[in-house]
This record gives sequence, C-alpha cells and structure tokens, in this order.
Amino acid sequence: MDKYMLAVLTGIIVFFVMIIINLVKKKLNLDRSKNEAKKLIEDAKNTAESTVREATLEAKTKSYEIKLNAEREMKTQLDVIQEAQNQLSRREDTLGFRDANIVEKEYEIQRKQSELESKKQILDKMEEELNGHLDVQVQELERITSLTVDDAKEELMDIVEKRMEYETLSYIKEQEEAAHEKANQVATNVISLAISRLSQDVVTQNTASIVNIPNDDMKGRIIGREGRNIRAFENATGVDLIIDDTPGVITVSSFDPIRREIARLSLEKLIEDGRIQPGRIEEIVTKVQNDLHTVIQKTGQDTLFDLGISKVSKEMTEVLGRLKYRYSYGQNALKHSIEVAHLAGIMAAELGLNQKLAKRAGLFHDIGKGLDFEMEGSHVELGVRLARKSKEHPVVVNAIASHHGDTAATSVISVLVAAADTISAARPGARFESFENYIQRLEDLEAIATSKAGVQRAFAISAGRELRVMVVPQNVDDLQTAQLARDIKEDIEQQMTYPGQIKVTVIRELRAQELAK
Repeated sequence: MDKYMLAVLTGIIVFFVMIIINLVKKKLNLDRSKNEAKKLIEDAKNTAESTVREATLEAKTKSYEIKLNAEREMKTQLDVIQEAQNQLSRREDTLGFRDANIVEKEYEIQRKQSELESKKQILDKMEEELNGHLDVQVQELERITSLTVDDAKEELMDIVEKRMEYETLSYIKEQEEAAHEKANQVATNVISLAISRLSQDVVTQNTASIVNIPNDDMKGRIIGREGRNIRAFENATGVDLIIDDTPGVITVSSFDPIRREIARLSLEKLIEDGRIQPGRIEEIVTKVQNDLHTVIQKTGQDTLFDLGISKVSKEMTEVLGRLKYRYSYGQNALKHSIEVAHLAGIMAAELGLNQKLAKRAGLFHDIGKGLDFEMEGSHVELGVRLARKSKEHPVVVNAIASHHGDTAATSVISVLVAAADTISAARPGARFESFENYIQRLEDLEAIATSKAGVQRAFAISAGRELRVMVVPQNVDDLQTAQLARDIKEDIEQQMTYPGQIKVTVIRELRAQELAK
C-alpha cells in the first residue's frame, strides 16, 4: 500500500513538474517572439527612413538635371536667335549694297537711252536721205532697163526658182544614189554573211527509184505466174514496175514520191523475205505504209525541234515530213526548206527583225509541195490554203504566197524568204537538169524576146538567169523600152517554168554620126 501511494505521489510530482516546465518554455518563447517583433519593427522603421532619404535625394538629383537641361536648351535657343539676328543684319547690308547698284545701273540705263535716242534721230535722218537716193536710182534704172520694180522682182524670182529647182533635183538625185548604194552594201553584207554562216555541202539526189536484185531469176518471181504478182504489187502500191533487160535492177516509176518510196521499200522487203505472192505483197505493203507514216511524222517533228519552232498543227507537221521524199530539179524539198529557214533567220537577225518568225516562214514556204501530187493547184496555192487552215501567222501565209512573185509581199520577212529561196535554189550544186532541158530553156527565153516587134537580137546568159535584149533604136523609144521589158517578163512568167528568177535587160543604143568635109 505504501509503495502504491509512493508511486502515485511520484507520478503527481512528475506531472506537476512537466506542467511547470511547459509553462517556463511558453514564457521563454513569448519573450523571444516579442524580441523578434520589436526587432522587425525597428528594421521596418530603419528601412522606411532609408527609402525616404533615397527618394528625397533622387528627387533633388532629377530636379537639378531638369534645371541643367532647361538652361542648356535656353542657351541653344539664344544662340539660334543670335545667329538669325546676325543673318538679318548681313542681308540688310547686302540689300543696301544692291539698292546702291540698282540706282547706279538705272542712271547708266537712262544715259544710254539718251544716247540711243540721239543716234536714232541721226539714223532716221540718214534713212530719209538714203531712201531719196534709192528712189532716184530706181527711177534711173527703170528709165535705162524699161522695167518696173515689180517686173524686175518677178524676173529675179523666176531666176531664183529655176536655180533652186535645179539644185533641189541635183540634191535629191545625189541622196537617192547614196541611199541605193548604201542599201546595196547593206543587202550584200547581210546576204553574204547569211551564206557564209550557212555554208553546207549539198549532194544532189536523183528521183529515180532503183531496186537492186540478187539475180535475174528474181525478176520472174516478181512477175509471177501470168503476171499475177506484178499486178498485185502495182495495184497495192499504185506505181509501175519497169522490168527490162537491165541486169540486176528493177525500176519503180511513179509521179507520187510517197508511193514510189512505199513501193521501193516494199519490194526490198519482199526480195529479202523471198515469199512473193499476192497475199504476202498486200501484207508487206500495208506494213510499209504504216511504218512510213510514222517515219514521216517523226521527220516533221524532228525538223521542227531542230529549228526551235513550236505550236505547229499536226497536219502541217505531217506534210512537212512528206517533203523528205519530194525533189525539185534533184534538190530535196525538205533540205531546201530547212536551208531557206536558216538563211531567212540569219538575215532577219542581222536586220533586227523577228528571227523565229522568219525561220518559220522560210521552213513553210514550200509546204504545198507535200500536197501537189494529191490535190489540184500549184504548190503556192496549196501551201497558202494549208497555212490558213492551220491558223498560221499572216506573215507566214504571205511569205508562202509571195515567194514566187504570185502575190505582193506585205512584210520584209516575206522579201527575205523569197531571197533565201533564190539563194538556196540558184547556188551551184543545189539543183541539176539535163543538158537538153538546159538548152531548150535558153532557146525558149531567146524566142520569147525575139518575137516582140522592134527586137534586133536576144541573148540568154548566166545559165539562163539573165536575158539581154537588143532593140532597134529607130523603132523603139525610151518609154517603149521599159514597156517591152515588162511584156517580156510577163510572157516568161506565163509560158515557162524555171527555178529562181530571170533578169530581163532591154538595151537601146542610138548613135548619131556625121562626116565633116
């Protein structure tokens, strides 16, 4: 029991001790918090006083700076005002000097006006005296020459007019001669440059289509039993096969170059294949026709690509490719057209014209030759019709229509195309014709000229490109000479077919002789 009480007593004592300890700790914490709060209040007070002092100092500094800036700006304004006052003073001095000069000049002008007035009076007096002398002289001249003043003026004006008319005509003639000379020089330079830049080797090709055969036995196989093979071949191709005694060759004859080429290629394939019969002939001809059509289209497209020409209708492209198989006097029509395109383009570039349009017109100038074996009309008419249908440029249409002189040229490019066509066709080696045709053409030219009244003799020279006609001077005057040249030119154009141009020169020479005894 005593132990229990002792434990309880001990526990109570410990409890009270703990309570006392906690009370002591709380008091200590309260004192510490008060000290901290007091310290915080003192710090805040110190901070506030420092902030007030800094703000007061900053306000004083800004106030001082504003004062300095205001004084500086005021001084600047005062300097500007002082400078303006100085300028005004200088201007006042200058104006004063100018006023003095003006007053002096006015005085000088008044003095000179006085001198001029006095001189004018003297001149007026002298003029009156001179007019009096002139009247006396005029009266004396009228008495001597029996002419009035008006008559003398009129005669003088007639003399002056005649002299001026003569001088004007002489000047115009000199300028015309100079202009012609300069134009000839420019034209010669342009053409020679174009020819030199295009210089190409041309190989004249023959239009005859000849097919070589391995042996003469092949001729019999091509003819077939009772001629059925050759009839089937001619019906399928539209050409004539000439099989004669000439060893090793068969000749294909046709006016249409496309048909002739189809027949040549078909015959070569049949000879190579060896199976020659009507069914096989039709099969080979059909295949060759399709292949050649593709070749023609590709040829036209390649030509346009090489020349840099675009936006050409499909029909024009195909007809252009057909020119590969068309020949004129042995000259390939496609190569001729390409050459004309290059020549026209070079000359147009030298003259500052549209080079692309000139090349286009030159390439298509003979486009009608790709159709003249199938349709009625000249190659010029067919070419114009095709170009208009394909909506070509009006300059291209005019170049096609005028390159042989059938229609007047409406642009410089048309003239260049005609010149390029003549250059390409006329230069040596470009074309050929048989000797008999050559002689016949010369004789026809001379016969046309000698058939005219008043013609004494006619000579075809320069390979038939120039015709010189001698007339009887007593029967043909100068005016009739010009008319005769035009008549001969028109007859040549209507009655003959020839490449390029023919120059007609009519010569009239009158010699008057007398013998002094």
